[in-house]
Amino acid sequence: MKIGVRSFITTDTMPADKVGRVCETLGFESMWVCDHPILPVEHSLAPTRVDQRVGIRNHQMPEYYRGVPDPFVVLTQAGAVTRRIKLGTGICLVPEREPIGLAKTVATLDWCSGGRFLFGIGAGGIPQESAVMGVEFRRRWPMTREYIAAMKQLWTQPQARFEGEFVRFAPVFCYPKPAQKPHPPIIIGAGGIGPSSLRALRDTAAMGDGWGPVGIGPQELARDLVMLKELCDKAGRDFGKIEITIFSPVEDQDPRRTVEAYRAAGAHRLVFMVIPPMLRDERKLEELARRYIGAV
Repeated sequence: MKIGVRSFITTDTMPADKVGRVCETLGFESMWVCDHPILPVEHSLAPTRVDQRVGIRNHQMPEYYRGVPDPFVVLTQAGAVTRRIKLGTGICLVPEREPIGLAKTVATLDWCSGGRFLFGIGAGGIPQESAVMGVEFRRRWPMTREYIAAMKQLWTQPQARFEGEFVRFAPVFCYPKPAQKPHPPIIIGAGGIGPSSLRALRDTAAMGDGWGPVGIGPQELARDLVMLKELCDKAGRDFGKIEITIFSPVEDQDPRRTVEAYRAAGAHRLVFMVIPPMLRDERKLEELARRYIGAV
């Protein structure tokens, strides 16, 4: 089982380069950072079963969401001082970015880091944020699917072109290409919360290299993976090549039982959340390492 850390690195936490070095030294397989270009002063978020665990109260995002830096700059800082640890977006809000520029950024980070980037993607869950960023909330996933299709062309074709509803371009050169071939793994960071699971499973089968639900327990995971396998079979995809990442796993008191339950259910990676109040020094990371690195 791979063990990773997902963190909100802000001006009140250790800087990204220190977080990266500490995580790599402690033996974590991956570090992940979040993405919110802006946070509207007036906003709402649909309640979920993981609200309490990640600090959401009264349908409002925690205060530290206001200070989320650009994930690609943060990961570049961490990547420059590390050699092995994987660098992931957990998650990048794809429709809130211009797709050609995003493709260039992803490819450059993967190239510069020697093929260590993990592209966790989502479409956003705050309607007011989507509106500010020029995204029609109800169409954010169709936009995401098309943006990913266009980016795959830019990553893999010597002269890329694309014609879609939301993005179109004549033949272009777009270099460097990613170090990973054909491109960095695309992890669908959605599902595990209500009816979004089915959509996320369909998107994983259609365009993902992995699935990354939030807060889903082992029993639910095993059930959903039966459906994912069926969807992969219908799409002509090899289910065995789909990597399963669990963000904010449901923890048993015994870390070994947690790991074994998820392994039996079909997970390949567990990513634990560390929020800013716990990231001012190394202690929370050291605690996680003691509990879980030795449990795999």
